[in-house]
Amino acid sequence: MTFSALHQPSARAAAPYTRRSILAGAFALAAGSALPLAAPGQAYAAAVPDIIGCAAWGARAASEPVAVLAARPERIIVHHTATANVTDYSKQRAFALARAIQTYHMDAQGWIDTGQHFTVSRGAFVLEGRHHSLAELRTGTRQVRAAHCVGQNTVSIGIENEGTYTSQVPPAAQYAALADLCAHICDQYGLPASEIYGHRDFNATSCPGDRLYALLPSLRKDVAARLGTPVPEPEESADPIGDLVRQATGRPASAYEEYLPAGLLP
Repeated sequence: MTFSALHQPSARAAAPYTRRSILAGAFALAAGSALPLAAPGQAYAAAVPDIIGCAAWGARAASEPVAVLAARPERIIVHHTATANVTDYSKQRAFALARAIQTYHMDAQGWIDTGQHFTVSRGAFVLEGRHHSLAELRTGTRQVRAAHCVGQNTVSIGIENEGTYTSQVPPAAQYAALADLCAHICDQYGLPASEIYGHRDFNATSCPGDRLYALLPSLRKDVAARLGTPVPEPEESADPIGDLVRQATGRPASAYEEYLPAGLLP
């Protein structure tokens, strides 16, 4: 998902993620595969992530009531923002990012609010995106209808990761924060780690970038380790024709564009 250039504050400060989480993320990024962070059946001692709510980062009110769905999500979908890979890791930058995403989605896209449920900044700050996403995550029984992936907005949780990951990998702390967030979402909603996907799995888009997409098998393993569940087995192709198109073109065999006019998203 793309949007216009953002303000870049000069202050730099990393989010308060544990040394263990950051090291785990660094190893996964360096090796291209997850290390055995925990034995099967042994829970990873990760705290519930600190998620910054809409009010704290200065969100505008949604233009109309956000729909709360009486069902749990079925999966998680990972995105990148396709913005600059800045080295400003401050909370102020994270807040500016969240406000810019909301402005773009509401004013340019015509959506009622931010499209995704959560955002992870390059400084590893985790922010609520669409209003009420955090409250419903805490209950673990319902989700809000979103606008992050065509055809999946009523059945999935969307997570934006600040940056462009076509040729670079995310910072280790950002990756660790993403893994912690995914593990918490899976725990709250009873999802297996195997139900973590990239935007390109459903729509014709390069999102979340080749390098972040290539890390999704490692992410699933790291999330499974945090949950103390068996590591997901490699998925066998259910769409060999689609896989051939992906290999040849680098894009999914989908007719969907990344963005659609307002009113066409479920």
